[in-house]
Amino acid sequence: MTLRTFALIFGIVFLLVGIAGFLGAPLMQMPNPDQTAPTVMANYGNLLGLFPVNMIHSLVHVLFGAWGIAAYFGVGGPRLYARGVAIIYAVLTVAGFIPNLDTLFGLAPLYGNDIWLHALLALVAAYFGWGFRDAGAPAAR
Repeated sequence: MTLRTFALIFGIVFLLVGIAGFLGAPLMQMPNPDQTAPTVMANYGNLLGLFPVNMIHSLVHVLFGAWGIAAYFGVGGPRLYARGVAIIYAVLTVAGFIPNLDTLFGLAPLYGNDIWLHALLALVAAYFGWGFRDAGAPAAR
């Protein structure tokens, strides 16, 4: 695998997940009203019944997907994309544990299963951003 391939795969997956978040009913399970989940803006649900998302959260996924696909085609570079994803998703992971930040002040859910998923994404992206040596690319500084 190359850094470009990583950016393309992450980009496509983020884009598809973002689009799935906008599809609603077929892929979303509405939360049980008795749950004690923090309050977030409208159009909230659990993607695939596991991951809390809303429209803003899904829009962010679409933007990360577009960024990854652009990085694949040379816009900004795949290593910069990997590092950006690693840093941003590490911050989102930590935010998921902090009251009020776990919903970005009511804008987007970052708690529950999103925490471990964001941590996993940050770790994989960190590997490609700093640890991976792309044989076909010039050495990074």
